[in-house]
Amino acid sequence: MRVGVFRTFIQSDRDEMTEQDKTTNGVASGEPMEAGDATADAAIIESDITSLQREVSTMSDRHLRLAAEFDNYRKRVEREKTEAWGRAQADLAGRLLDALDDLERVGHHAGGSTAEALVQGVLMVERKLRQVLQAAGLETVEAEGAPFDPNSMEAVAMIEAETPEDDDVVSDVFQPGYRFKGTLLRPARVRVKKFGA
Repeated sequence: MRVGVFRTFIQSDRDEMTEQDKTTNGVASGEPMEAGDATADAAIIESDITSLQREVSTMSDRHLRLAAEFDNYRKRVEREKTEAWGRAQADLAGRLLDALDDLERVGHHAGGSTAEALVQGVLMVERKLRQVLQAAGLETVEAEGAPFDPNSMEAVAMIEAETPEDDDVVSDVFQPGYRFKGTLLRPARVRVKKFGA
């Protein structure tokens, strides 16, 4: 079917040749083309069409191979990313196991302990848990006494400031905020000083 389209295109192109084109191609205007010339032209055109079809087939094959390679690459990267995320979560969970064991010990030994010993045990577990999370990349948003930053803090209350210098300074932290490797996990919930409020 493609060959027929090419032949039709070439025939219409021939019909539209001007007298100047015919002269340029070596045929004087008004002179009929010889049968041998037409056969030679047809053979050249057939050869060109076959060559173009081979080239299109080669390009199409190359395109399909590249598309398949890219699809395989995309799937491999997605799989590796999922595996890396799973390994990171497993690593963090493994680091938290010691703190979990300590918490379990505190719970089992709390029956005969004093309240002070229980509190000390819980504080030790909290400290260990915080160290593990900080080593993994957890950072506390430093808010108390700092200027209010709406990007990392959430104002839940206001208190009157005594001086203009204390305007928009954090007075109290109701709930600490955290970042994990620079990404805000939770804003710090704070009370902010306002001068002349």
